[in-house]
Amino acid sequence: MTSPTPATPQASHPPALQVDDLHVTFNYPRPAVSGISLRVDRGEIVALVGESGSGKTMTARAAIGLLPDGAVATGSVKVNGREVLGQTERTLESIRGKSVAMIFQEPQTALNPVQTVGWQLRQALTTHQRLSRSQAQRRAIELLELVEIPDPGQRVAYYPHQLSGGQKQRVVIALALANDPALLLADEPTTALDVSVQRDILDLLARLRDRTDAGILLITHNLGVVADIADRVVVVQLGESIETGDVYDVFAKPEQPYTRQLLSAVPRLPAAADAAPAGGGQATPDDDHRVLDVEKVTVIHRAALGTKAHTALRDVSLGVRKGEVIGVVGESGSGKTTLGRAIGGLLPLAAGRILVEGDDIAAISRSGLRAVRRKLAFVPQDPTASLDPRFTLAESIAEPLDIQGIGDHRSRRRRVDELLDAVHLPRSFGSRLPHELSGGQRQRVALARALSTRPALLIADEPTSALDVSVQARILELFAELQQELGFAAIFISHDLAVVQQVSDRVAVLRNGEVVESGAALRVLTAPASDYTAELVAAVPYPDPVIQRTRRGALTP
Repeated sequence: MTSPTPATPQASHPPALQVDDLHVTFNYPRPAVSGISLRVDRGEIVALVGESGSGKTMTARAAIGLLPDGAVATGSVKVNGREVLGQTERTLESIRGKSVAMIFQEPQTALNPVQTVGWQLRQALTTHQRLSRSQAQRRAIELLELVEIPDPGQRVAYYPHQLSGGQKQRVVIALALANDPALLLADEPTTALDVSVQRDILDLLARLRDRTDAGILLITHNLGVVADIADRVVVVQLGESIETGDVYDVFAKPEQPYTRQLLSAVPRLPAAADAAPAGGGQATPDDDHRVLDVEKVTVIHRAALGTKAHTALRDVSLGVRKGEVIGVVGESGSGKTTLGRAIGGLLPLAAGRILVEGDDIAAISRSGLRAVRRKLAFVPQDPTASLDPRFTLAESIAEPLDIQGIGDHRSRRRRVDELLDAVHLPRSFGSRLPHELSGGQRQRVALARALSTRPALLIADEPTSALDVSVQARILELFAELQQELGFAAIFISHDLAVVQQVSDRVAVLRNGEVVESGAALRVLTAPASDYTAELVAAVPYPDPVIQRTRRGALTP
């Protein structure tokens, strides 16, 4: 692992990005950006941090000339010395890709699924350069080698679905680097990645900064990532830049209350020496009441056209008592989500059995399964996708009661009001539609909906991964409060180990469909017995640049 080197601005070059008093307005009461100023020099990584709606992404879109229709921008945005605001589309097309390029958050949507990696790289190259097909192909292979894709000569002919998530993100970075831009805009480039893959991508960005001398504007809400590789930090709130400084100074002595609030909201894995003896601090588990027993479960995904059968879970066992939270962690493809779906009776088992309060979900009748499923509830990762946009919040929360035939209209209305109170939303919100709420408010509605039938077991699959740190902190506090009050058991699935440690009593670590380690949350995540768990823990960026970069140095061969 290479340690990032503090950037030395190049006096011979204009700044990669210079933003002066940027304002972006729509036909809304509050401007999207209302006075952001920042500078990114060549060979420098500047982190732009703040909550959703603070103006981070809109600033980046202004820098690449991709503001939404209806946006009015004033001020100045210069990329490598060239003004971007007010330019014609033809001029902007000459700037995009050549002077500035974007690294997107979700590589799955950034890449064309029906074209090879090489074809997409050749298109990016020939848009701005006069190259023959063979020259473009050679350069495409060089770019894949630059972003450290193994066997680039072979993988240049791969389609995106043939690559892992981390490899797809490397291809997105290669596309951004195709024409040697002065500025890279990295918009949440690691949010969708596991901690170990995230570490590799951050290492790569730091190395590329040194090799290419590009300036990088890193847009993120993950302050551990900022502490890991940023040289300077710009904190934005409600469209304004409120604090700017060296990463060490901002983390050690934040001047603004908002910056202090963001830093205090970040969950941290304690050091082994500092770990408290207790677990997640939730409701006291009931040893005599087993809510869930997973006994030697194997799940095999059947072969489909062009694919082989895949064993997603192999001989997995775990148990959950009433009032207990079990964290399930592991990399993508480890079987976390498959386990949650199997517990919900949504996948057939090749072997083993799953008991919900003593009932074998594979052996009972359809009517019996319906009764068992009333005891289970899911909290999704993305509430926007799970809430019907046509339903009011009251209708969405009451829908499980309607489906299960629980109560009458009056009792369901009372239950909706109780749940809105429980998740700290005004009862008047019941008449709103999902698009009228913030992301954190929608996740509160998803939690209320899941609790509507008073389930014995809650299955939460990455419920906070898409949220800002301060919103995430409030949702985790609410989860703990409700779990303490109502005493439900929970399976908490996440790749964020610090979050899992905060809410869980015990942890199960999955790898390639098998449990490699399980036990008390603090013990597993601060003094792991498995090498794999230790690697996951070491990959979690700590939100303090002094500690994080000391860890990097210790891990460098």
